[in-house]
Amino acid sequence: MVEKEVIMDYKDLANVIYPDVKDIEYYEKKYMPRNLPEGAEVTRFAPSPTGFVHIGGLYQCIINRALANQTGGVFYLRIEDTDQKRKIENGVEQIIQAIANFDFIPDEGMISETEEKGDYGPYKQSERREIYHAFAKYLIEQGRAYPCFATPDEIEEIRKKQEAAGLRTGFYGIWAKYRNLSVDEAIERIKNGDSFVIRLRSNGREDRKIKVKDSVRGHIEFPENDQDAVLIKADGLPVYHFAHVVDDHLMKTTTVVRGEEWISSTPLHIELFNAFGFKVPKYAQVPNILKEEDGKKRKISKRKDPEAAVDYYHEEGIPSDAVCEYLMNIINSSFEGWRRANPSKDMSEFKLELSKMGVSGAVFDMVKLLDVSKNIIARYTANQVYDYVQTWANKYDNELANLLKDKEYALKVFGIERDNQKKPRKDLSKWSDVKDNIIYMYIRPTSFDFDKITGENAKKIIEEYINVYDFSDDKQVWFDKIKDVAEKMGYAREVKEYKQNPEAFLGHVGDVSTVIRLALTGRRNTPDMYEIMQVLGKDEVESRFKSFLDIVK
Repeated sequence: MVEKEVIMDYKDLANVIYPDVKDIEYYEKKYMPRNLPEGAEVTRFAPSPTGFVHIGGLYQCIINRALANQTGGVFYLRIEDTDQKRKIENGVEQIIQAIANFDFIPDEGMISETEEKGDYGPYKQSERREIYHAFAKYLIEQGRAYPCFATPDEIEEIRKKQEAAGLRTGFYGIWAKYRNLSVDEAIERIKNGDSFVIRLRSNGREDRKIKVKDSVRGHIEFPENDQDAVLIKADGLPVYHFAHVVDDHLMKTTTVVRGEEWISSTPLHIELFNAFGFKVPKYAQVPNILKEEDGKKRKISKRKDPEAAVDYYHEEGIPSDAVCEYLMNIINSSFEGWRRANPSKDMSEFKLELSKMGVSGAVFDMVKLLDVSKNIIARYTANQVYDYVQTWANKYDNELANLLKDKEYALKVFGIERDNQKKPRKDLSKWSDVKDNIIYMYIRPTSFDFDKITGENAKKIIEEYINVYDFSDDKQVWFDKIKDVAEKMGYAREVKEYKQNPEAFLGHVGDVSTVIRLALTGRRNTPDMYEIMQVLGKDEVESRFKSFLDIVK
């Protein structure tokens, strides 16, 4: 009987705080179980609209989408915007656009600043206030939550006393002021207009342990949560701990992928799920992406590291699929071997396994990323390269965009060596490198990166080569003529021949080829010279040879 009276008292308190909200059964009926195949994963990306999307967010997107796709599940976008003070203008749109640039189109969730798709919304937490109030009211009715009137000064005073006594800081046990305030006193203070938050009335004890199976880390043992954590702030909006429990339950999330910084909060979250009698989702608390600095490793930083922002990769012109493939290498080390065995398959065909993730943070390696990018760009057709580069240049490099206006010529430039399956062209790792890599195909060189042969000797080679050059020669005849010139001028026809008897020659055919390449491009290293000459055309090739002879002294 006493228990019934207490519960009735709690209901009176709950009705004073939340007089007009629906009960939680309404929402349980509204958000019915999803009609999905057995074993299907429901995952979510749930960022806050407080700034640019972090590379760690993209990392989590890759995991979430892979888990959903490979099980026939759902990947949705939820916006966690309960911290209204840190929210930025058009923050949701920035998030949507940032992940769309990496081909992440959620199955449901927010699709613009104000629009959404799916049956489990609203997908913006600030629009779910009544839902959170309904679930907070339920906890108050059950005696599992209470209004707390502690002021910032009171909380600071508690902290100082705990520190002076050498105790853990926090709102727990005897330090949880207002936990045992009578219902009548609480109602009176609320009616007086006193500010309050809603706190969990924890049943946990720090001296008891719980075991949690993390999908990445295996079994982890924690002390039970004993903190009376804030659930609803004074402004009526929930904190992350409470909101994600309600949302993940109603949206039927099966796996929560999040950063390892949330590991210590897991006991609190489990207590909240249990307080409602909800099934606890699987947690996959993934390691952070690290940066090496002065021989030490630290978490990659929004403030210090430009590569922390996903927009950086678009500005640099690193293809989105290169960034995703690099991150997949970090997520599952077996991906690299899979890619070697399946060079032409889409990354989505790789089966991601959370149990194969490393538990220590991976160091971000830009050199490795650019190497991955080179391999990916090498698989693109000339048309694909042109389209990607043109799109990038239109936004970031007007000079390059103007060069590319002659599409027919640009396709020939990008097509040089691109059909070589045995040895694909790998001179590009990002679109911001393109202009420097192809500028000699548009602008006649005026300086030359000489090596072994310079000055008059170089001029003599070009003068001799002009006499035999014929634009209509096939590649074999073309190279044979270079060998003929080399031999006539005292250079070995074959590199092997030169190595066997270097004293007998001025150099070898490769040295002669380098001079011709220099005259055409100003550079010692370029893609296939024969193809370059074919793209430049007879008149331009001959003009460049004459220009070279005029410039070189």
